Amino acid sequence: MSVTVVDTKRERTALSLPWGEVSLPLLLAPMQGLTNQALRAHFIQQVRPDVVFTEFMQVNAAAAVKRLAPADLRQMTAAEDGVPLVVQLVGHGREALIAAASTAQEAGAVHLNLNMGCPYGRMMSGLTGGGMLRRPADLVELIPALRDAVAGTFSVKLRAGYDDPQQVFSLLPLFESAGVDFLILHPRTVVQEYAGLADHGITAGVVAATRLPVIANGDIRTAADGQRVLRQTGAAGLMLGRGAIADPLLFQRLRGEAEPEPGKEARSRELGSYLRGMLARYRTLFCGEMQVLGKLKAIIKHMDDPELAKTLKGLRRAASLRAFTALLQEL
Repeated sequence: MSVTVVDTKRERTALSLPWGEVSLPLLLAPMQGLTNQALRAHFIQQVRPDVVFTEFMQVNAAAAVKRLAPADLRQMTAAEDGVPLVVQLVGHGREALIAAASTAQEAGAVHLNLNMGCPYGRMMSGLTGGGMLRRPADLVELIPALRDAVAGTFSVKLRAGYDDPQQVFSLLPLFESAGVDFLILHPRTVVQEYAGLADHGITAGVVAATRLPVIANGDIRTAADGQRVLRQTGAAGLMLGRGAIADPLLFQRLRGEAEPEPGKEARSRELGSYLRGMLARYRTLFCGEMQVLGKLKAIIKHMDDPELAKTLKGLRRAASLRAFTALLQEL
């Protein structure tokens, strides 16, 4: 895509970014079905990410007024327990997205993010999420319009491209001229979904090619992974998703505040503490034991620890919350 844009030369200071003056921000990724209020509260209390994100808030393009669900609007705020909260929107249509951004801000949101990375958005009507990259020409009007509609920070989370991993480079002039505050890059293509490995060589190229802060995301499961990505890319920070869901202490390990490679006994204690904490929170947030059990199993789905494989298998197979709780008592 070739775009002709006029640089608005918006001046942004470090203090205008969600993480303020933190030199190396660690962000909790938006993950549908996982990063709900209960999980965010647990992470904030236990490891305090520098920024947290909502699950994506789906924008209703068909509704004339109610662009966002009432339950989503109740979550809108600038911060949770002092940690900046970014509200992520997923949807399509310039009018619908602008209206949703305005509604979100009226409800209390300050930091807004546009999801242009979810690989499953390409399967929905209207090309949402990563599907937006199939029509890059549509972004020429949409991105500046959304930037103008957002009084606080406006960021974009995207894949490297729809089916071309070099596509992101053609979009950088648009993001810069529109005044996007920062980018979050997952360096896979949309059609790849989660196959293969995230190519952080692309992340390094994007960091070198733009003046915007770039947050690296994708396949950061250990402290060593995070340190390697930072060295390789020069990214402004890291967004932790599946790796953090599997191990919340990944935030502390990257900060040098927890053992980078704990032994089996320590991991078992950490797992028990994590799941017991989430069990208590989910019992408060959700109705019904099977819903609570399903939410706990959604967390465990992201765990792959060979030395705890038997324990994790038992938890995954637990047929009732009572059985699940009994297994937790053994940790």
